[in-house]
Amino acid sequence: MLQTLKNAWKIKDLRKKILFTAFVVFIFRMGHFIPVPNINADALKSLANSQTLIGFYDLISGGAFGNFSIFAMGVVPYINASIIMQLMTVIIPYLEQLSKEGQDGRAKIQNITRYAAIAIGAVQAYGTYVIIYNAGAVENDTPLNTVLIIVTLIASSTFLMWLGDQITEKGIGSGVSVLIFVNILSRFPTLMYQVFALYTGGNIDIVMLALFVIVVALMFVGVTGFSLGERRIPVQYAGRVVGTKQYKGQSTHIPVGISSSAVISIIFAMSVMQFPATLAQFFPNVAWIKWLTEGAYSPFKTNTIIYALVYAVLVLFFSWFYTNITFKPDEMAENMAKSGGYVAGIRPGVATAKYLERILDRVSIVGGIFAAAIAIFPIVLEGYTSFKGLAFGGTMLFIMIGVAMDTMKQLESQLVMRHYQGFLK
Repeated sequence: MLQTLKNAWKIKDLRKKILFTAFVVFIFRMGHFIPVPNINADALKSLANSQTLIGFYDLISGGAFGNFSIFAMGVVPYINASIIMQLMTVIIPYLEQLSKEGQDGRAKIQNITRYAAIAIGAVQAYGTYVIIYNAGAVENDTPLNTVLIIVTLIASSTFLMWLGDQITEKGIGSGVSVLIFVNILSRFPTLMYQVFALYTGGNIDIVMLALFVIVVALMFVGVTGFSLGERRIPVQYAGRVVGTKQYKGQSTHIPVGISSSAVISIIFAMSVMQFPATLAQFFPNVAWIKWLTEGAYSPFKTNTIIYALVYAVLVLFFSWFYTNITFKPDEMAENMAKSGGYVAGIRPGVATAKYLERILDRVSIVGGIFAAAIAIFPIVLEGYTSFKGLAFGGTMLFIMIGVAMDTMKQLESQLVMRHYQGFLK
């Protein structure tokens, strides 16, 4: 990685891209220290540090929600819009047709996603205001102040979406992913300070501290391995004649990432499990919502065994579900048949589709089990160890490692294009 960055710095165009990305990141981080007026951030600390959906949003916003800066919502509306559009592409024929129209179709879907992100941001900004109001964080409860807070959140979220697009077009990496990466990376000093405070306070000893470091290191290695791991489906293409040209047969493969749906499945499962807790922020005095969040036998009561089990099952289910709707075995088999491709020993058509479906099921189950283990690790850490209230989650490892590898791949491809060493060397 360091060698790739060193080589990229030597090339003028890539150096400009790296400097531009660093400049945008600097502006982005500066916004985290500009507070929204008339908000008592101290009242939000416990909410931001909780093992809830709000805590996860605070994690990927780099602590902006806990401080309630102008970037409190971060790029969450855009993330939600992107996930919804991915699902709608499977359901709505018009969007599915656009996805098959190449670059122009994807550009249209991207524009729709941006408008959807603004609409979702407006709804989320109002919901965020209700949550902080119920938490007693609003110091000046007037209509003008309410509008000011909501408009600030919407405008800043839209600005971050624009910043992400600028990084994608003029910088290095996928813009929104880079912003999330920077936010998560910014939480590591806080995490180290919290662990050090637990040690100096006598809550943990040197053995527990060493075990924690070893476990986190093993998780890092495991997530890296699963992120790089893939199941390659071998495909043969028969020789064919097109016009006056003759093409020889060739062998290739279809790569299926083992943990390609890990982050999405964890987010989906977390959203389901934390939905009652989110409702409780809006309706704190409703009896059945109280039972869902505080009842002894409720599966939605956090930091319990039944909660962890249901959470793990949901992660496994959403991993299988998202993998199948993303890869679409029927469509893959149809495209292979049209291109003259086939899997050795498998008949084209329905048999190939069933074969691909079986492989996707196995891959998604293996990836889902690993993602579930990573997802429930913070629950075990919070409920059954002395490491309480840490700003740490397994999802952050998936996101950080995935973004880092994707950015490095982009840099390496840029280096190859600008400094290709072929057989003439």
